[in-house]
Amino acid sequence: MEVNDAMLEKLAHLARLRFDDTEKQEIKNDLQRMIVFVEKLNELDLTGIEPLLHISEELNVLREDEVKGSVTRQEALKNAPLHDEQFFKVPKVIKK
Repeated sequence: MEVNDAMLEKLAHLARLRFDDTEKQEIKNDLQRMIVFVEKLNELDLTGIEPLLHISEELNVLREDEVKGSVTRQEALKNAPLHDEQFFKVPKVIKK
């Protein structure tokens, strides 16, 4: 597979990136080297080889949930810069 300018432009557009000519050439070379590497891996005979899903056979060791004390609503809101009787107030971050 050959990395050409059209492919690079499409990838840049999809990733919402812009490159100057020098960067385009470097990225083009890097992508071409990656593709050559993957093509080389495709030449290997992997008959009978199971895919590696996890590095080890260990399972997650999870602790039991424990009910512990927590702070009251008043204690949690005590040091908040802005709050009402029930909630923290924060600046609006999503604009419509």
